[in-house]
Amino acid sequence: MKVYISADMEGITGLVDAEDVQPPGRDYERGRVMMTEDVNAAIRGAYAAGATAVLVNDAHGPMRNLLPDLLDPRAVLIKGRPKPMGMIEGLTSSYDAVLCVGFHARAGILGVLSHSFMGHEIEDIWLDDQVTGEIGLFEATAASYGVPLVLLTGDDTACAEATAWNGAIHTVPVKFAKDRFAAELVPVAEARAAISAGAAEALRSLPTVAAGPDPRTLSVRWQSASVASHLTAIPGVTRRDDRTVTVTDDMLQLYRLFNLFLRVATAVTSNPPYC
Repeated sequence: MKVYISADMEGITGLVDAEDVQPPGRDYERGRVMMTEDVNAAIRGAYAAGATAVLVNDAHGPMRNLLPDLLDPRAVLIKGRPKPMGMIEGLTSSYDAVLCVGFHARAGILGVLSHSFMGHEIEDIWLDDQVTGEIGLFEATAASYGVPLVLLTGDDTACAEATAWNGAIHTVPVKFAKDRFAAELVPVAEARAAISAGAAEALRSLPTVAAGPDPRTLSVRWQSASVASHLTAIPGVTRRDDRTVTVTDDMLQLYRLFNLFLRVATAVTSNPPYC
């Protein structure tokens, strides 16, 4: 059984603030250790369930967060950016399951460090008119590969978003949101044990994948009308209004295009996330 792990940082055990997850934050280096150990917990669970190979993609921010010397040596790590498929780089139809570790709720939800990809810059995302964030786009893209997303860890709002999107996803809440930068924390040892147990349970009974129809339509509302204006230079991208762009294509191409959107938006704006 081949298992793919995408590791974000905002939903990692114990982390609640930009200082925890962004370099050069005062607690960022400690956050890297916490992130690596949450991923190790998922790797342990995967192997307990019979995994024969595990690939981990560092999917947060600079994508250079996980510490290779502390990572379980049974796993292979993808580190750095840019990557054409971003948070889902390296996933192919040869994998049997996806685990999402350390994920967060979408923009507009009162969850810990909630946003959609770019801090305040993205206000809303719709896939076929269904509002979504990183979790929904990730699950839909994995399903297009024929691979089920079976586990998600993060705060309680991220877990609720995942199960609302697809009720077959197992979730492990490692903290409970009190506000955007505050949470009631599950004790570290308890959280890591739950991640391992959750991963093993999710992998022992894999669900049937239900991929959405192709083509599909992706719409993104930006804070800046300038971003939307620049994106219309990409063939197939149209503006629904001054700040909202829309494009229709197969799901895999949509996800790749969306990663191009992010690079254009980064070049056009200078808004840091979370502020």
